[in-house]
Amino acid sequence: MTARPDILFPLFAEVTALSGVGPRIAKLIARLAGPRVVDLLWHLPGGLIDRRFSPKVAEAPDGRIATITVTIDAHFPPPVKRRPYKVACSDDSGSLQLVFFHGHGDYLAKTLPIGQTRVVSGRIERFGKEIQMVHPDHMVTVAERSTLPTLEPVYPLTEGLTAKPLAKAIRASLERAPDLDEWIDLAYLKQQQWQDWRAALRAAHAPDGEAALDASGPDRARLAFDELLANQLAIALVRAHQKRSPGRPLTGDGGLRRLVAAVLPYEFTVSQGLAIEQIVADMATPRRMLRLLQGDVGSGKTVVALFAMLVAVEAGAQAAIMAPTEILARQHYDVLAPLASAAGITIECLTGRNKGRKREAILAGFAGGQTKIAVGTHALFSDDVEFHHLGLAVIDEQHRFGVHQRLTLGAKNQSAHMLVMTATPIPRTLMLTAYGDMDVSKLTEKPSGRKPIDTRALPLSRLNEVVEAAHRAMNEGAKVYWVCPLVEDSESLDLAAASERYEALKSQFGDRVGLVHGRMKGPEKDAVMAAFSEGAIDLLVATTVIEVGVDVRRATVMVIEHAERFGLAQLHQLRGRIGRSDRASTCLLLYAAPLGETARARIEILRDTDDGFRIAEEDLRLRGAGEVLGTRQSGMPDFRLADLAVHGELLAASRDDARLILARDPRLESKRGAALKILLYLFERDAAVKYLRSG
Repeated sequence: MTARPDILFPLFAEVTALSGVGPRIAKLIARLAGPRVVDLLWHLPGGLIDRRFSPKVAEAPDGRIATITVTIDAHFPPPVKRRPYKVACSDDSGSLQLVFFHGHGDYLAKTLPIGQTRVVSGRIERFGKEIQMVHPDHMVTVAERSTLPTLEPVYPLTEGLTAKPLAKAIRASLERAPDLDEWIDLAYLKQQQWQDWRAALRAAHAPDGEAALDASGPDRARLAFDELLANQLAIALVRAHQKRSPGRPLTGDGGLRRLVAAVLPYEFTVSQGLAIEQIVADMATPRRMLRLLQGDVGSGKTVVALFAMLVAVEAGAQAAIMAPTEILARQHYDVLAPLASAAGITIECLTGRNKGRKREAILAGFAGGQTKIAVGTHALFSDDVEFHHLGLAVIDEQHRFGVHQRLTLGAKNQSAHMLVMTATPIPRTLMLTAYGDMDVSKLTEKPSGRKPIDTRALPLSRLNEVVEAAHRAMNEGAKVYWVCPLVEDSESLDLAAASERYEALKSQFGDRVGLVHGRMKGPEKDAVMAAFSEGAIDLLVATTVIEVGVDVRRATVMVIEHAERFGLAQLHQLRGRIGRSDRASTCLLLYAAPLGETARARIEILRDTDDGFRIAEEDLRLRGAGEVLGTRQSGMPDFRLADLAVHGELLAASRDDARLILARDPRLESKRGAALKILLYLFERDAAVKYLRSG
């Protein structure tokens, strides 16, 4: 991979390179925006303070920001430490008290000398006849008045970081932003009436009114397009590289598929049959297949994947299926092993837990070609894993792996076909940003015999009734999930909430209650899940770590505490843990009253439908793309400037532009091509740059 261009070095320096940013502030900035200068450029203001309002003291309304010229009359240091320091001032209309908590007397006496005129700016507070300004934002002499910002951007903050040092660091980062050659098509730039990159960036950080804070305003739209173009160009480069890599046509005689079909206890749904046809047709061509199989929880993706793998085995090749966690890999193995056995095929499971001779024996089976189907976790990525001939790689729950990570498994054999599966229904706009033009098969029906899940919303005040209902269900032989709330996106706080609920339920139901959370080691988590699935645990308290796809057929009750804190797609995923048999299932959404508008809409949609694709589109509309797949899931691009709910048209335009660019200048060798390479580095899509040189 080529090195980052020199012109961008100042932007990729640590924030400590900026004047006034020491280690303490750097740590807070890193938590808020990121550790480097470029992260501050993308941290745009969320509000605006207008300091142009300059009334007389008597006319200053309560709660309004005002900039007032006053004479300093007297200082009143506090008689005891805990009381505030007050400074009395006035103009010809009335008196104003400046109030300072933990005020330093020497500094205030020097800044606000008695008898002098000062200009103060801050929020007015009225208490009866007294007019106050607590901690004025600015205090300057009349001569310095022109230095006051008339319109001051307000940035999102984090605990411990105040506005002034952050604003100063952002100003310093903007000073480092270089002039860069234009990468947007000039006709399109003119049509949109956009400024150049640097001017748009500076304008976005200096909004001239409320309208400039809108994501659809010209400067923010320009920056969003830059980010989307970098994303689409990177995906197009990866795709072009994959298309250049020839695939090996794989066609089978159908013999193994017939043997497996004969032992399946059900018929395929229409969409399963169609998906298998599409995959079989793709694998028969000399071009590498790259297909996404989207299907809601329980729609039968694993069996579709098996039939794809059987095509590879019939054609004399091997197949591998990779899951994001050990528990899911084992579950795939448990489903596939008896079916493979019916067809006389050797199947092995490789996870990080396999050590020593056992691991060596599994690896020998892969390398020698005796093992036809490999199941595993990212352990299949390991350098020591070699296949005799890998014809198909299947990746489950793709959004849990990065786009480039999934290419690593394909690299085990450059001509291997690839099938990517997800149970997270992805809206079309997100599909484009994560997968480009990947071919898609959708599984739309539920397997026959499944009953709809009864979804109800209840206020938290009825918690005791819910505990009683869970108890009744357990006594009737059901298993119950109890999901604890998300707390400020903090794993330790999530864990505290779950531990508290676990202790409360354990005091009632004893050893019938188990707990799983993200900090548990794999084997420990697996043991609890196994006890819940087959053993003595009937009620499982969990943070949102309950794995996608884990199949506990006796689980028929799902309780979600503080449902208003979860996204729609997440609630839908959690609800999908139940209703996996022919028994009636219930999902109880506990919420803290009163419900906000978005939370109410979310819960109503969930009660109306169990169509994951409709839910995903609604989720995108209600919350925006950054939230849709949950903040902790990787793989989906994390946009800093683009908002897919607002910038859908820009996404389509950037996608078309990326295709056109590579059709005209596949190696980015023109003047615009060189600017586009810098764009890829600027938005850290440089992993795609290597594909300009290869293939």
